[in-house]
Amino acid sequence: MSDKTYNGWTNYETWRVNLECVDGFDPSDHGFSGLSVADNSDIYDLSEYLKQYVEKCLFSYSDNTALVEDYARAFLQNVNWREIAAHLIADYAETN
Repeated sequence: MSDKTYNGWTNYETWRVNLECVDGFDPSDHGFSGLSVADNSDIYDLSEYLKQYVEKCLFSYSDNTALVEDYARAFLQNVNWREIAAHLIADYAETN
């Protein structure tokens, strides 16, 4: 089995989505407060929100064809949303 980690993240897709779509995201601006990395429900709730947030950013304002959208959705399926959520919660805890 090969190592698919990328720049310290689970995989390239997770790294790229975090870098280009989620960088600067403040959970408190989206109704999340008092988050804890130790609370799996916080990570789950934020990760589910992030999936919808990124999909809305990518697909709501574009003229993507169905084929391009299918490829993009396949790419997004490989993103480790829980890892990004835990990272955001840890950053939030450090700054607040």
